[in-house]
Amino acid sequence: MTDEKKVEEFKNYASFLKEIKKRIQIAQVKANFAVNRELILLYWNIGKMVYEIHESVGWGKGIIPMLAKDIKNEFPEIKGFSERNIGRMKTFYQEYTCLQDAEVKNANNDNTRSNLPQPVAKLDEILKTVTELPWGHNFILIEKIKDRQKRLWYMEQSLKHGWSRNILDIHIKSGLYERKGKAITNFDYTLPPIQSDLAQQTLKDPYIFDFLTLDTDFRERELEVELVKHLENFLIELGVGFAFVGRQYHIQVGDSDFYIDLLFYHVKLRCYIVIELKKGSFKAEYAGKLNLYLNAADDQLRHKDDKPTIGLILCQDKNKIVAEYALRGLDKAIGVSEYQLTQALPEELKSSLPTIEDIEREFG
Repeated sequence: MTDEKKVEEFKNYASFLKEIKKRIQIAQVKANFAVNRELILLYWNIGKMVYEIHESVGWGKGIIPMLAKDIKNEFPEIKGFSERNIGRMKTFYQEYTCLQDAEVKNANNDNTRSNLPQPVAKLDEILKTVTELPWGHNFILIEKIKDRQKRLWYMEQSLKHGWSRNILDIHIKSGLYERKGKAITNFDYTLPPIQSDLAQQTLKDPYIFDFLTLDTDFRERELEVELVKHLENFLIELGVGFAFVGRQYHIQVGDSDFYIDLLFYHVKLRCYIVIELKKGSFKAEYAGKLNLYLNAADDQLRHKDDKPTIGLILCQDKNKIVAEYALRGLDKAIGVSEYQLTQALPEELKSSLPTIEDIEREFG
C-alpha cells in the first residue's frame, strides 16, 4: 500500500493535521518571543556599555555617531543601529537603572524609610517586563510617560490585551490611565464584589469621541449614528471586551415599544451592556428609564449563564451630585459618565494660547 493510500485511510487525519499546525504556530510564537527578548536584551546591554563609557571616560555624544558608522560598515545588512536608535538604547538603560539607583539611595539616606513610597518594581522585574514588549512599544512608553507607575500600568495592559503600537499610542494620548474606573456607579451594592471591581474598571470617565465631526447643535440621534458609523474607533474607546449587538434595539414591555440606543455584550463581564446617549447634563429621570431597560433586557435577552445586565448613561455633563442621588437605591447596576467630542487641552498649553479677547484686540 502506498503512503498516499495510508493517509487517505487515516480517518483522523484532519485532527492530526490540526494538531501539527497548532504545534507549529506555538513554536512560531515562542520563536518570535525569544527573538524579541534577545533583541531587547541586546539593546539594553549596548545601552549599558555606551552609558558606562560615557560616565567613566567622558567621551560625550561623539561616541554614538562613531559607533553607528562603524557598525554600519561592519554589518551593512543589519538594521537598527542608527545614531538615533543607539541613543535610544542608552536612554532605555539609563531610564530604569538611574531611577532605581536614586530610589535606593534616597531610601538608605532617610531614617524614615518606612514612610517612603515603595519602588514600583525591582530592576529584574522591570527587565522581565520590557523584554516581553517590542522595541517600538518600549520607546513610546519612555518618550511619552515619565511617571513609572503609570508606565508600568501601560506595559501590563499592552501585554494583557495584545495592544499594537498604534493602539498603545491612542490610549496614551487619550489619557486612559487617568480615566479608567472613574464613572459614577452603584456597582458596590448591585453587583457581587469580584464583578463589581471588574465592571468599575471597565468603565471610564470621560469618554473621548474626537474621531467624530459633529456640529455643536447636534442631536442625540446624530451622535448615535456617527458612533456606529465609526464603530471600530468607538470600540477602541469603549475598551477591550465590548461586542456590538445593535442600535435602536427593540424591546417590548406590555403594549409599549422601547428602543435601546446602543446594545453591547461584554465578553469578560459575561453580560449585556445597555448604553443610552444624552445631550447636555444628566437628569434624574434618565436613571429610571434605563432601569426599565435593564429589567426588560434581563427578562428578554439574558441567558441563564449571563450575569445581570449593566447600564451606562453617557452625557456631556454627568452632574455628579444629581447622578449619585439618582442611582442610590436602584437595584440595577448603572454607571454615569461624560463624553467629549474633542479632547481637552493640557493646562500648560491653554495658558500659551491667545484668548478670544486677545484675538479681537489684535484685529481691532
